[in-house]
Amino acid sequence: MRRTWADLGGRRGERGTDGSRRGGLALLLLAAAAATAPAAPLAGHWEGAIELPGLSLTIRVDFVEGEGGTWSGSIDIPQQGAAGLPLGDIAVAADSVAFAMPGIPGDPRFSGRFADAGIAGTFTQNGRSFPFHLGRETAPGPVRPQEPAPPFPYRSEELSFASGEIRLAGTLTLPAGEGPFPAALLVSGSGPQNRDEEVFGHKPFLVIADYLTRAGIAVLRVDDRGVGGSGGSLGEATTAELAEDALAAVRTLRARPEIASARVGIIGHSEGGLIGPLAAARSQEVAFVVMLAGPGVPGGEVLRLQSARILAASGATEAEIQAQSEAMAAMLALIEAEADSAALRAKIEELAAAQVAALPDSLRPTGEEVESQLEQQLAAMNQPWFRYFITYDPRPALRQLRVPVLALIGEHDLQVPPDQNLPAIEQALREGGNRDAEVRELPGLNHLFQPSETGNPAEYATIETTFAPAALAALSDWLRARFGAP
Repeated sequence: MRRTWADLGGRRGERGTDGSRRGGLALLLLAAAAATAPAAPLAGHWEGAIELPGLSLTIRVDFVEGEGGTWSGSIDIPQQGAAGLPLGDIAVAADSVAFAMPGIPGDPRFSGRFADAGIAGTFTQNGRSFPFHLGRETAPGPVRPQEPAPPFPYRSEELSFASGEIRLAGTLTLPAGEGPFPAALLVSGSGPQNRDEEVFGHKPFLVIADYLTRAGIAVLRVDDRGVGGSGGSLGEATTAELAEDALAAVRTLRARPEIASARVGIIGHSEGGLIGPLAAARSQEVAFVVMLAGPGVPGGEVLRLQSARILAASGATEAEIQAQSEAMAAMLALIEAEADSAALRAKIEELAAAQVAALPDSLRPTGEEVESQLEQQLAAMNQPWFRYFITYDPRPALRQLRVPVLALIGEHDLQVPPDQNLPAIEQALREGGNRDAEVRELPGLNHLFQPSETGNPAEYATIETTFAPAALAALSDWLRARFGAP
């Protein structure tokens, strides 16, 4: 689902059903004022980590001294897909440095001291503090043993195609031989995703494409609108419009001589699991649908349960979970009921003021922090995508499907919980009379189909497995049993 910033400690306010991957994953660091100390101790590149409970969050920071002793800088947070985020308020002394990241909810800040050729100190956000450290050495990258490397026993081709007035770009992998081959389009979850659906250092679509192509199935994976080689703007597109992008990709595949046109289908992850059924309900050109962690109920219902489950996994108290659930329910009700953006803003501001007033003094954010968070939330809420997503019910489209359908959700998925969504998917397919539908919960897997302990999104980056072999086998076996290799 759509991925959003949450606080560094792993709490999620929401993407979002993604994810991810809508009020959630905010991870920000910041910079402070001006500096008068010499450039030598600070200028240049630093790498290290913020030590969160159960998670070491890699950070990469660059500092530059300008004219008059002023400082600028930027930070990368690879595990959250953040690169080049600007620092501000950078303050440098002979033995210390402080910096912050402006405009980020929770006012995240660093305060550290120079020691042993490095910097060590405290990172704070939303009143919570964690140790951090930086050094000149290059930090080791995440271990991703499943990421395929050449040489490959198949062909790979870059291509682009039109979807309405925009052009989308992607990679097509073709098995060895002449074909014609069955083919699958991979459709990503919410939020801006590249063709590999890259997140937290993982490339799940690259892993899936490699596995299926080796098994004799051609695979097309595509950059989202406004990402990589694709044009357009993702924020202005609803799920319904993204279904048209998927159909344009399907038509592109069907026109290829190496592809068996009657055996082209869609594999969608998270929001892609909404897009696949919607596209197939609109067109007889889609031969099958695979829903990987796809919702079976309206997005607003998914977000409410998602928020509660992630808070619980992050150690929140029952009172905190209840308060967050009530706040989210009230916010979503306002969005669903109020179409006018100005009126919605006034009502959200009134709701936020009441919620802030109810907090104890120790947890109450400043007016500036509240305003910053409101601006970001309102910008997201007023996007066409979000308004459509929270009210869209996938069940009518599922009832229309007559093609084979496979729906998989991990047992530990907190973003699209299986107990909420699998029964709804199964019932809708049964009501529609679908004669070839398989609905399965996969033991021990999270929203990204990784083996996990709790399913908490804070675990995603720390798990080496990108996509569990059991899930890859389930996907491949189901496809080959119905559509086979040529």
